[in-house]
Amino acid sequence: MPPLPPDNAEDATEAAPTADPFSVSDQLPIRFISKCCKGFGRGSKDLGIPTANVSKDDVSCTISVDSLPTGIYWGYARIGDNEASSAPSPDATEGSLGRTFITAVSIGYNPTYGNEEKTIEPHLIAPTDHPKRHSSSCNETLLQDFYGETIRLSVVGYLRPELPFEGLEKLTLAIKKDITDAERLGRSTNDTLAVREKAWVQGKDTSVHMS
Repeated sequence: MPPLPPDNAEDATEAAPTADPFSVSDQLPIRFISKCCKGFGRGSKDLGIPTANVSKDDVSCTISVDSLPTGIYWGYARIGDNEASSAPSPDATEGSLGRTFITAVSIGYNPTYGNEEKTIEPHLIAPTDHPKRHSSSCNETLLQDFYGETIRLSVVGYLRPELPFEGLEKLTLAIKKDITDAERLGRSTNDTLAVREKAWVQGKDTSVHMS
């Protein structure tokens, strides 16, 4: 999957050296099975873009977490079991559990905040007709908390490197563009890799390794 050019880079301060995006793409897809855990709370509180943070404890991943290439990606994610998607939803999230979502995924250290610990933070993008699709403070998807739920995540394509932005406004605008790019690619990409990875996320295979 060829990477998109980082056309928002002019709004960022000078970034640390990053891996060649084509080399990063050679490592994709990357699959995860883990639990959702609490993050720093910045996605919802500071930016209005909540994430379903992937726990690094007892995570199954196709490569080691320490070796994960940093950057912004797109892919697919499902939280909870497929059976949950048919259950009544008391909080009007229209069956978010068990449903497969296109995701924009941040892997790295959030250089705007200067984190010391690598995090894996997928933002689940609801369909345009979903009641929660534009309900966050910056008009993005806002679903319920998923703490402790199982997450299946496949990182399919590379969007851009991590960049330190000058202020939360520029960071938010960059992430909103990432969401737009992820949604477009997630809906329009029908190559063998994307179809296979979406099927794996939707399925019940407990192995992250590709046969």
